[in-house]
Amino acid sequence: MDKLKKHIYDGNNGLHYTLVGDYYIPDLKLPEESRPIGRYGRLHREYVKQEHPARYRSLILIGKLWTYLADLNEQAEERLDLIMEQMKAAEGVTEELKARNQLEWVGQMNNIRNRAEEIIKSEMIYL
Repeated sequence: MDKLKKHIYDGNNGLHYTLVGDYYIPDLKLPEESRPIGRYGRLHREYVKQEHPARYRSLILIGKLWTYLADLNEQAEERLDLIMEQMKAAEGVTEELKARNQLEWVGQMNNIRNRAEEIIKSEMIYL
């Protein structure tokens, strides 16, 4: 009987395997990512888990799920800030309004944030 290699690499899935007894076990490592995945990362994780289970499992197997979600969350937060600033400028929601009528300013800011979050969800989270 031919002697089996102790370590092999599968180019189809990008995983390394180690021979343990009669079986090749994938060499899985936990990612060294320390950034939080945040709200948008959690929302997208649940979406991918439900709607694209093969992609979800693939990201887990290659150890990239947490990094992918942390990157997406950072991009979504940056995009949210940009959209809100653009909406504030377009709608005339200024610091002057805040000083003059705080209640009106809060109402308009909540409205802007809600609309901006819907844009983020449709463009980045649920696609």
